[in-house]
Amino acid sequence: MLAYIVRRLLFIIPTLFGIMVINFVVVQAAPGGPVERMIAEIRGTAVDATARFSGGARGETQSSGQQTQGSRSSDSSSSTYRGARGLDPSLIKEIERQFGFDKPAHERFIQMMRSYLVFDFGQSFFRDRSVIDLVLDKMPVSISLGLWTALIIYAISIPLGIAKAVRHGSRFDVASSAAIIVGYSIPGFLFAILLVVLFAGGSVFDWFPLRGLTSANWPEMSWQERIVDYLWHITLPVLAMVIGGFAGLTMLTKNSFLEEIGKQYVVTARAKGLAEQRILYSHIFRNAMLIPVAGFPSAFIGILFTGALLVEVIFSLDGLGLLGFESAINRDYPVMFGTLYFFTLLGLLMNLVGDLMYHVIDPRIDFEARN
Repeated sequence: MLAYIVRRLLFIIPTLFGIMVINFVVVQAAPGGPVERMIAEIRGTAVDATARFSGGARGETQSSGQQTQGSRSSDSSSSTYRGARGLDPSLIKEIERQFGFDKPAHERFIQMMRSYLVFDFGQSFFRDRSVIDLVLDKMPVSISLGLWTALIIYAISIPLGIAKAVRHGSRFDVASSAAIIVGYSIPGFLFAILLVVLFAGGSVFDWFPLRGLTSANWPEMSWQERIVDYLWHITLPVLAMVIGGFAGLTMLTKNSFLEEIGKQYVVTARAKGLAEQRILYSHIFRNAMLIPVAGFPSAFIGILFTGALLVEVIFSLDGLGLLGFESAINRDYPVMFGTLYFFTLLGLLMNLVGDLMYHVIDPRIDFEARN
């Protein structure tokens, strides 16, 4: 098993590198960028835009921007940047240097990957904070959503899937399938909008808050009040994500149990006179739950980092989903690539943990024997 783990860890390196290369090429080919955005801001508000620069070049860039307002005769019509016409070429070069675009793309990529190897993700272009600080600041929101959603989805889907498998074809199976079809067909963010309309002061009730994970007077509360306040704020966002995510796991659990129920060892156990409950939970359960339980690490990562963006926007939750979306819109490359690198690496490691869970749940599964 150790050799398999080592091979999987080594395989992570080219996989991660390939993902970073593809995304870097796609982003570089996309129109717009941090230089274009800064040029647009300078054309509108030169002082505010140049104030974003850090270091000793801040004053120099600001003065250059002010000079440009009075001297539009500088010839920058040959600039490759959209909207740069009429700006001082020295200002354009200074902006390129500030963002690192004075170097070829391949040099920027190599320098970026060297820094990422030691988990140095650099500074955000437009937030004046390090990428790590931004991620750590947004992480509690996303962990709250992802962890509670994953736990509740598993707590609902596994018992429901077992019940549907045992009562396959019954009225209960048909009725519960209607709820699963709704969960499949309607995205979680539409449920979030419905919940806001019904329970967050939209047009019916005003029972739950619409913004944030805590109230404004959170520091003044006792620990009991903090627990209640936290649960009060997170109820609707988690409910929206659970409704949109429980259907798939429920059907996976049901199909896994149906497959095991029809196998020969179950028929033999029944022929021996064993009770149905003992057959179900002593023989079928361990084999049928292999895929749902072993897939928990990957499912948690998926819920944590891919499913919460629109829910965060609707409920004004400042988490990782919203951070990634705003970074892509603003072309904040350090945040974009830093979070992509870190969470891709985390996802690949969780896939390995999921494979190891198969072996933990059922020691008969031996990846070395397959080789």
